[in-house]
Amino acid sequence: MRLSQMLWVTLREDPAEAEIKSHKLLLRAGYIRRITSGVYAYLPLMWRVLQKISSIVREEMNATGAQECLLPQLQPSELWQESGRWDTYTQAEGIMFALNDRLDRELGLGPTHEEVITAIARDTIRSYRQLPLHLYQMQTKFRDEIRPRFGLMRGREFIMKDGYSFHANTDSLKQTYNDMHHAYSNIFKRCGVEFRAVDADSGAIGGSGSQEFMVLADAGEDEVLYTEDGKYAANVEKAESLPPDAVPSPFKTYEKRHTPNTETIEKLCQVLKCQATQALKQVLYQATYDNGIIVLVLVSIRADREVNEVKLQNELVKLAADYKAKTVLALQVPDSEQQRQWAAKPLPVGYIAPDLSDDYIAKSKQIAPKFLRLVDRTAVDLKNFATGANETDYHVVGANWGKQFPLPDKVVDIRKARPGDRAVHDPNQLLQTARGIEVGHIFQLGTKYSAVMGATYTNEQGEDIPLVMGCYGLGVSRLAQAAIEQSHDADGMIWPIAIAPYHAIITVPNVKDEAQMAVAEQLYRTLNLAGIETLLDDRDERAGVKFKDADLVGIPFRIVTGRSIAEGKVELVKRATKETSNLAVDDVVDYLRNAIAKN
Repeated sequence: MRLSQMLWVTLREDPAEAEIKSHKLLLRAGYIRRITSGVYAYLPLMWRVLQKISSIVREEMNATGAQECLLPQLQPSELWQESGRWDTYTQAEGIMFALNDRLDRELGLGPTHEEVITAIARDTIRSYRQLPLHLYQMQTKFRDEIRPRFGLMRGREFIMKDGYSFHANTDSLKQTYNDMHHAYSNIFKRCGVEFRAVDADSGAIGGSGSQEFMVLADAGEDEVLYTEDGKYAANVEKAESLPPDAVPSPFKTYEKRHTPNTETIEKLCQVLKCQATQALKQVLYQATYDNGIIVLVLVSIRADREVNEVKLQNELVKLAADYKAKTVLALQVPDSEQQRQWAAKPLPVGYIAPDLSDDYIAKSKQIAPKFLRLVDRTAVDLKNFATGANETDYHVVGANWGKQFPLPDKVVDIRKARPGDRAVHDPNQLLQTARGIEVGHIFQLGTKYSAVMGATYTNEQGEDIPLVMGCYGLGVSRLAQAAIEQSHDADGMIWPIAIAPYHAIITVPNVKDEAQMAVAEQLYRTLNLAGIETLLDDRDERAGVKFKDADLVGIPFRIVTGRSIAEGKVELVKRATKETSNLAVDDVVDYLRNAIAKN
């Protein structure tokens, strides 16, 4: 492709809308253009990158025996209501674009396709002889993000590969799950990005287990906790650890103390001259279930630790049936205005004890009459601890479970792991932290969707059994930007060779010089015929502008037909290292062919 004929415009300044480097570079280098908030057009250079990633994904997926298909973007609400996720996606998470057609039927633009594929399986799979079956697609998805940001990282329209497998049993599912782990690892290696597979929370997709694939980058929205021995890595939402041992309590007897202005743990420890590991704090949450019932949740946790709200929400979803509900629509720490809506009297905020009386809750059909009391495992073994006295400006010290306070019935792990904690698998290993961009996620769904949607198969004994399912997602457009976030310098992008829009760019310093243009035209034809995808910068621009543009767009190799053509040579520059060498014109094809083959 000749640059003089390409739809390609570069910008000299960073666009005001862009926050992270990769977003700035994609806009400046003419790869994408913003159409509206969270929606971008993929221009010719970007589309070539996406095609290359898609080709790698397709090759690796097909190698596992998966079959490609294409599912509808427009989905009826009835399918989502069958699975119980319509309210979750349109109200709780609120990420589905929902609409009504001219007959007033509710529809949604697909953020994901579990319901659609399960309905297809329900209609087409009859016997165990058809299993296992694995279908995948590459498709545009839609998610109504509250705050679209970072370009293609968190957009409202994006390209995703999603796959779904169906099995007769969990052993078969685990085999495909492991195959996907290897296939995804191959995809990211071939795309030339540094990544890490980590344990993850299944979120609204659900299922018994999942793994995320993270491209490591400082601008990543996700925090990854890992050990140096390589045996453990998890998203912070899922991570588990051994907390520091609690320091023995200095309090020997139980007593109530006046502790004014100690509504924070830091202030309390200063006044009581104790460590945070010797104190118990209560965190109050307000959970709204999908049937409108509000439950007040009182979490007791060791004062040096924080509540992991993802883990807490998962525990509350497990308890949904106790409140005749299916899922949690909202979870928050209630502010003073929200407290006034349900509190029968002012709460002793900052001084709450584990036994806060249920009579603080006003009587209402929409509000559960009792606090749901949960205790984190870190707090169960505390002895002679300090905690609130249910009275403003007062705490108690020397308290114990089973004496002054009854231990809550529900002991849970809802503590947030943090860097420096000891690893569960080896206490000698300490958790370290890194930032990551999630580019892939694989799930073991089990029968979460098939059971409620009636997708069954007939086993060898003639019994109808729910299909066991797996789900495997990969962000194609997100991966493209993640590669740039991980690999760039002050001058622009540095594309990995395998997914670069072109392998080489020929820069002609002076297009009016017939000798320079003749060599450039010869190389342009020869390289493309040899399968080396090459751009020709034949624009009538200053040499300095062309060199800057070549660095900005990040093509792996730049060939300059400058003064050295008099000696039958051209200058070749490696974009990643800036390494420069002079090559004979006749040697350029073999040099680039070998360099590309290595990648």
